[in-house]
Amino acid sequence: MDKNQPRKLAVILHADVVGSTLLVHQNETLAHERIQATFHKFSEIINSYHGITHELRGDALVAEFPRASDALAASLSFQVTNDASNATFDDDVKPRVRVGISLGEVVIADNTITGAGVVLAQRLEQLAEPGGVCIQGAAYETVPQRLPFVYENLGDQQVKGFEEPVRAYTVNLKPGEPIPSPEPTRQKIKVNRQVAMKFRQIVGAMVILAAIGIAVVLWQPWTTIMDSSSTQQTASSPEKQPSIAVLPFQTLSDEATQDYFSDGVTNDIITDLSKFSNLLVIASNSVFTYKGKPVIVKDVGRELGVRYVLEGSVQKSGNRVRINAQLIDAETDHHLWADRYDFEIDDIFKIQDEITSTVVTSLQVVLTENEKNLEAIHLTDSLEAYDLYLRGKTYLKGTRKAHLEARKLFDKAIKLDPGFSAAHAEKSFTFFSSFIMPMSRDPRVVKGALEAALKAVEADDMLPLAHARLAWAYFSNREHAKAIASARRAVALGPNDAEAHAQLGNILNWSGKPNEGKLNIERAMRLNPYYPYYYLFYLGQSHYLLNENEKAIELMNRVVTRAPYFLPVRRHLAVLYAEKGMMQEAKDQTREVLRIFPGASIEDERARCFYRWEPDLMNRFFSGLRKSGMPEGRAGEEPMSM
Repeated sequence: MDKNQPRKLAVILHADVVGSTLLVHQNETLAHERIQATFHKFSEIINSYHGITHELRGDALVAEFPRASDALAASLSFQVTNDASNATFDDDVKPRVRVGISLGEVVIADNTITGAGVVLAQRLEQLAEPGGVCIQGAAYETVPQRLPFVYENLGDQQVKGFEEPVRAYTVNLKPGEPIPSPEPTRQKIKVNRQVAMKFRQIVGAMVILAAIGIAVVLWQPWTTIMDSSSTQQTASSPEKQPSIAVLPFQTLSDEATQDYFSDGVTNDIITDLSKFSNLLVIASNSVFTYKGKPVIVKDVGRELGVRYVLEGSVQKSGNRVRINAQLIDAETDHHLWADRYDFEIDDIFKIQDEITSTVVTSLQVVLTENEKNLEAIHLTDSLEAYDLYLRGKTYLKGTRKAHLEARKLFDKAIKLDPGFSAAHAEKSFTFFSSFIMPMSRDPRVVKGALEAALKAVEADDMLPLAHARLAWAYFSNREHAKAIASARRAVALGPNDAEAHAQLGNILNWSGKPNEGKLNIERAMRLNPYYPYYYLFYLGQSHYLLNENEKAIELMNRVVTRAPYFLPVRRHLAVLYAEKGMMQEAKDQTREVLRIFPGASIEDERARCFYRWEPDLMNRFFSGLRKSGMPEGRAGEEPMSM
C-alpha cells in the first residue's frame, strides 16, 4: 500500500461467482450475460444499503460500506434474490455467489480500492459456501445483536498472506425473519425533516386562516388536540417512570483523535443522570452501538424502550469547547429543549452538570430528599489528568497489553492528581481483569486491585464507580460479604448503572443467592438492552443455581455463540449436560475447555472457583465437572506474568 496515499478504515465486501469457468464452458455467451446481470443486481442492492461498488469485473465484485450491518443485510438480501432468480432457469447456467466481509484499512484512488482489507475479504469469501456469506470476527463484533442474523463460528482460520489466524463466522438470516430494510442516511433524514417543516408551515397557515373565520368549526378541535399533546407529553406521569437514552455526542473537531473526548462527555452525562432513582437511563454500552450511524430518534426510542433521547455534538479546538445538545421526545419527535455552550475547557464539568440539571428539570423527574442535595460528579481539577484518564479508558478492552497501557495512563493521571478517585478505580480494574480472564495467578494482581480500589473510595466515597471496583477487588480476594456490601453501595449511588446491577447479581450468584441475583441481572438487561454476552452467562448461572437447567442451557448456549472462548460458560454447560445425562455434550464442552486452556483441571478450577465458600454449590459443580471428563490435574502454572 502506498504510504503517501490517504487511508481509511472501511468494511469491505468481496464477492465472486462459484465455478465461473465451468459455467462459461457450458455456454459462454449465456454465462457472461447472467454473471453480468447478477453483479449489476448485487450492485443495485449494495447501493440501496449505502454501499459503494468500486470494482465490477468479470466474475468478481468489490464494494465498501460504512457499517458491517449494512454489508451483511445487503449480502443476505442479494443471496435471497439471486436464489429466486436462479430458480427460474431451466438449465445449469446458474451463477451462485460467495461473499466475504472484512474490516480493515484501505486506500481508494480512481475508484479502485486496495489494501489488506480487500485481500482479507477475498480470503474470507473463499471460506464461504456457494450462496453463503462469511465475515471476519472484528467486523462481526460491530454488528448489533438486535439484528435477525445467526452466526456459525468457524474458529481461527489461517489464511494466505496473513501471519496471524483470523476468526471467521458464516452468517444466515434467522428463519422466518425479514431482512432488515436499509436505514435512512443523514441526508434522507434531513430531507424528511424539511418536508415535515414545510407541512407544519402549511398547517400553520391553515390554522391562521381558521382563526380569522374560515372553517372555524372544522379546524378548532384539531388544533386543540395538537396543543394539549405537545405540553402533556413533556410531563412525567406518576404511573410511568420517565426514561432516556443519551446518544454518543458527535465529534466535530478537525482531529478524529478527539473522539475519546466526546465519548468522555457522553459517559459523564450518563453517569450524572444515572444517580436519579426516578429516571430510567440506558447504559453506555447500548447507546454506543449507534455511534457514527444515522439514526431516527423514534426508532431509537422504540429499540431501547425509552421516551426521550438526548443527542449532541462536541467541538474542541485548543482550550475552547463548544457543545450542542438537544432533548427530544422520541414518540412525537418534538424538541423539548436545545442549547449551545461555548466555554473554556476548565468549565467542562460545570457545563455537564448544567446539561444534566436541564434534562432532569425538563422531564420533571421526581427527586428523593437525598437526590435534591446531590452534587454533580466532579472527577478532578486537573484537565491534563482528566485527558489522560479518558485516554486510558479507551484501552480498557480485551487484551492484557491494552490493559497495561491503560494502567500507565491512569498512573500518570494519579501522579498529577493523587485524589483522582475514578483513575484509582479504573487502575484497580486493570488488575482485576488480569486476574479474572484468567491471565494471572500472581498474588500481586489481586493485592493491586484491592489497594487501588480502597484509594478510590477514600478519595470519593460518593462515586459509584469506586465502590463497584472495590466490590470486584474484594471478590477477587475471596471476601464475598465485603464484595456484596460494596456492590450494594454502588447500586445505591447509581441506581441506573447497569454494570453495577449486573455485578451485584453475579456476586450474589456465586454467594448462593440466585433469586436476588436474577432480579439484579434482569434489571441490568433493561438498562442495557444491547447487553454484553456475560449478562447472559450471569442470568444462565441464576437459572442453574435455581435448578432450572433447561433455561440455563438455552442461555449459556447463546453465550457460546457470541463468545466461544469464554471458559466459565463452557464449564457450566459441561456440568449442566452431565446432570441431564447428556454425556457426549458434556464431554464435548470439557474437551473444548482443555483445547482453549490446556492447564484446565479440577484442581486448577478449585483454586479459583468462587463457589468455594458454599460447600453444597461447590460439591454440585465439581461432581458435574468430573462426570464430564475434566482431569483431576493440579493447580497449574502461571499462564502469564503480571
